[in-house]
Amino acid sequence: EQLVESGGGLVQPGGSLRLSCAASGIPVSEYSMAWFRRAPGKQREWVATIARGLYTNYLPSVEGRFTISSDSTKNTVSLQMNSLRPEDTAVYYCNAWQGRESYWGQGTQVTVST
Repeated sequence: EQLVESGGGLVQPGGSLRLSCAASGIPVSEYSMAWFRRAPGKQREWVATIARGLYTNYLPSVEGRFTISSDSTKNTVSLQMNSLRPEDTAVYYCNAWQGRESYWGQGTQVTVST
């Protein structure tokens, strides 16, 4: 079982990025899939969840700006991030969980700066 994130980078405030999480051995339509982030000097923070490919929830500070989605044919989960702010700067992690099983990716850096 493996999760691999991609799509991070440097973007100016107000810009957009799309993160992707490729899952191997983990059917994204059968797991709760989530994105977390860890900003410098802070604890890891939950950002968004998609369950069974349909039901979504968001951290209030990102709701309306970020959109989580999944593609069962490609077995991927994405996080579209718009109107990015400097406070969104963090390492973003993909997570899959079901019951006692929980898997994490290695993370991808997102930096929002001029």
